[in-house]
Amino acid sequence: MDTEAQHTERDRSSRPSDSEQPSDPEGPEERSRSAFTGRITDYVPGGRITVTLLILLLFVLLLSTFVLRPFQIPSGSMERGLRIGDRVLVNKLAYRFDGRPQRGDIVVFDGTGLFGDGDYIKRVVGVGGDHVVCCDTEGRVRVNGQSVDESAFLYPGDRPSTVPFDVVVPDGTLFVLGDHRADSSDSRDHLGSPGGGMVPLDDVIGRADWIVWPFGHTTHLDRPDAYARVPDAETDTRATRTQAGTAHAEDADG
Repeated sequence: MDTEAQHTERDRSSRPSDSEQPSDPEGPEERSRSAFTGRITDYVPGGRITVTLLILLLFVLLLSTFVLRPFQIPSGSMERGLRIGDRVLVNKLAYRFDGRPQRGDIVVFDGTGLFGDGDYIKRVVGVGGDHVVCCDTEGRVRVNGQSVDESAFLYPGDRPSTVPFDVVVPDGTLFVLGDHRADSSDSRDHLGSPGGGMVPLDDVIGRADWIVWPFGHTTHLDRPDAYARVPDAETDTRATRTQAGTAHAEDADG
């Protein structure tokens, strides 16, 4: 019996075949990626911790640039809801996909050349085509013929406006007011300026959706129901024409 041949055959059969070889848990791409990351961390002071912090910083910058932006309330013009020093999150995507500001929204916009230098935060009272008047017989703002009860958010003791106005908001712009009317520089104060106090939609940065600081004041900024009954501008225009026609007919009969 050839014992050497038997040992050779036994050794050969004990070797696993290629299909039975244990798989590599890290493929070539994964090993290449790990090696690349390792080379970066070797050259950066602080290694992986520094690289991780840089990635987080980049993420925050991208988020702030394209999605959410923090904004600190600089004045008391939006009290009682927004106080000086409050920090809000501005949703920059709110109006980017065919959406438009609606009456009652709180918006942040670039007021350079309109209200002054820098960014401002105000409440939308009129959108393109709206007829905004102050005030009705009860001292309330009227939009498209509908009086608006702003008591839920107006600063206590403030009147809707001490300045009378009667404007039609041009398409592509907004008529905005602060909630603390006695302490707000807004569309009313710039009616005679270039642009008529209106805020172009292109200058709107986004919608303020959340108060995030201080924690005790954290809340979601909902759109109030006060403007829910305001009719569309076209409806108001038709109603105005009808009233004008009726008045003309009565004058003719008289």
